Amino acid sequence: MDNLFSHAAPDASETPEPAAADGLDPVVYTVIVPGAVARAFVGFTEHTHLWWPLEEHSVFGAGSYVEFEENLVLESADDGKTAIWGSIDDWQPPLSFHASWHPGTSAVWSTELRVAFRAVQDGTELRLVHSGWEGAEDPATTRAEYAAGWPEVLDRFVRFMGGVGA
Repeated sequence: MDNLFSHAAPDASETPEPAAADGLDPVVYTVIVPGAVARAFVGFTEHTHLWWPLEEHSVFGAGSYVEFEENLVLESADDGKTAIWGSIDDWQPPLSFHASWHPGTSAVWSTELRVAFRAVQDGTELRLVHSGWEGAEDPATTRAEYAAGWPEVLDRFVRFMGGVGA
């Protein structure tokens, strides 16, 4: 990838932001999509292959397939090669998930990704918090690339879900 993606879970809006590492603040984006929370969660996690901009943000390029599989986020190429984008360590459907995030790199160089969903007046708010830059091989560059890439990725998701993109 081009460097860019039995108890009730707490409300994500009440979860504090992770502390900045090495002076690098988390990348935080919020978008609103039409429809219920469960619909938005399924759209994001079960239909990722339909909206993720693989032509710009993937390991294998256009024609590959990205999916949430068990506790992993995987990209598969036509020739059968796979790349692990992240490992999910907190799965709270339909409210949130948290993953180590390392598309195109080793898990040794992972960052942290939390995506939370909550009902709002106009549908569902998706709040993405990408942090843990100290885990990246080049923290400042990695943060800058994701800060530039996430808006495009989330805009594609909004349009996929029937919302108006940027």
